[in-house]
Amino acid sequence: MTALGTGWHPDGVEQRISLVTLGVADLARARAFYEALGWHDAQQPDGEVCFFQAGGMVFGLWTALGGHGAPGIELAHNVRSPEEVEALLAEAGRVGGTIVRPAARSEWGGFSGAFADPDGYVWEVAHNPGWTLGDDGSIHI
Repeated sequence: MTALGTGWHPDGVEQRISLVTLGVADLARARAFYEALGWHDAQQPDGEVCFFQAGGMVFGLWTALGGHGAPGIELAHNVRSPEEVEALLAEAGRVGGTIVRPAARSEWGGFSGAFADPDGYVWEVAHNPGWTLGDDGSIHI
């Protein structure tokens, strides 16, 4: 494997989760619930998704999770470039994962794709130019 930058390691993918997204049936209700628990400063770019900063990662609520609707869960691993998206997806496929969404430009301005692990858990691999990815792997919205 070729090192593609500080987030890509010769011995495999950087061991971290950037984003956990829950599929929800009603975004307003779900957001209100988490805000009542004390979560704050959500960013909501549209009527389908919102994001909360959660330490060095992001917690999301999405009505259209993976096109399957609620309930569900998707994990994400953000990287530093579109090339890293393609490389990580290729590696996941090489070691037994299933590519469920090939790498492509996203409507939100980034570049992403997704793979499923052998048990079917879906990981999005994304480069989001609007979010900051720290040297330690922390992500900030």
